[in-house]
Amino acid sequence: MTHAPERPVAVISGIGVCLPRKAVASRDLDAEFGLKSGWLERNCGVRSRHVASSDETQEGMGVSAARAALADARIDGGKLDLILFAAAVGRQPIPATAPLIKRELGLSEHTFPAYDVNSTCLSALTAMDLAAMHISSGRANTVLVVASEIASRALPWKTDPRTAGLFGDGAAALVISAAGASPLRYSLGPFHMETYSAGYEHCELRAGGTRYDFHNQPEEFAANSWFDMQGTALYNLSSKVAPGFIARLLDIAGWKQSEVDLVVPHQASPHALAHIIKRCGFAAERVVDIAGEMGNQVAASLPITLFKARESGRLEAGMKVLLLGTSAGVSLGGAAMVV
Repeated sequence: MTHAPERPVAVISGIGVCLPRKAVASRDLDAEFGLKSGWLERNCGVRSRHVASSDETQEGMGVSAARAALADARIDGGKLDLILFAAAVGRQPIPATAPLIKRELGLSEHTFPAYDVNSTCLSALTAMDLAAMHISSGRANTVLVVASEIASRALPWKTDPRTAGLFGDGAAALVISAAGASPLRYSLGPFHMETYSAGYEHCELRAGGTRYDFHNQPEEFAANSWFDMQGTALYNLSSKVAPGFIARLLDIAGWKQSEVDLVVPHQASPHALAHIIKRCGFAAERVVDIAGEMGNQVAASLPITLFKARESGRLEAGMKVLLLGTSAGVSLGGAAMVV
C-alpha cells in the first residue's frame, strides 16, 4: 500500500519591523487640533502612535522590514519563490506595490512572482494563508510577506478626530518557509476567515478606485478621499459574531479555548479590543495588547504585534497561539500557531 507524501508544514522563519522615526503623543495632537488636553487618549485609548514623515515612504518602510525579516531568517532574497505585499492601501492603484518592493530589494533579475493582497486590516494574515497554501502544495519553498501602511495620509482629523486618533503608521515583514528549509520557528496551523458583508459600509475610503471619476467628479473625489468609519456599527457587528467565529476557528484547529496560551490580535482599537476579547472569554493577561502605544497600523498591525510579543519574551516554545483580526467588509480572520 502506498501512502501520499506528507505536505510541507509552513513556518514563520523570520520577522522584521520598521517604524517611522517620529512617535506622536495624543496630548500633542490635542493641542494641534484644538481639543481639550487628554481628549484623544480618553476617547480613543491611544497614548501615542508612529507617524511617517514626508521622506518616509510606504515602500521604503516595507523594504526595511523585509531586509530585517530576511536577516532574521538567515536567508538571501535570491532564495525567495514569491513576494506578497499586504496592505489596505498600496502606493498607487497601478501597478501593484509588490514588484516595487522586489526591485528595491535588488531582486529584479529573479523571475519569481510578486503581487499584492488586499483584505484591508486582515491583509497580512490573508497573505500568510496564501503563503502557507503555496508551500503546502509544493509551489513554493520560501515566501516573503510584506505589510506596510501609512494610514496618516487620509485621516479625518477635522471631522472625526475620534476615528483619526486610532491610527498609526508602520511596516512589518514575515518570511514563511517550509519547515525543512529552515530551523523551525513558529508552525502555522489552519487558517479561517468569515465575511459579514452586511457591514460593507462600516469602514470606507471611497475615492481612489472606479466609484468616483476624478476627471469628471473632482469635488466628489476630493470629498471622499478621507477615511470614514462607523465605529459603533462596526463594533456591534464584530462583537456579535466574534464568539462564534473563534469557536469555529478553535474547532478547525482541534483546540479547546483553555489550551490557548496567547492571543495575538490585530490592534483595531484599545476599547474594542478589550471588549471583544472579554466577550470571547480570554483573560487579559493572555492577550497581547499594544494598541495604546502603537494605534491601529492597519494590515501591519498584526505582524507588528507578533514581533512585539516575541521581542518581549511572551512567545515560549510549545505555546499554542491564536492570531486574530477583523477588517473592513466586514471580515474576521484567524490562524492557529504553535511556537
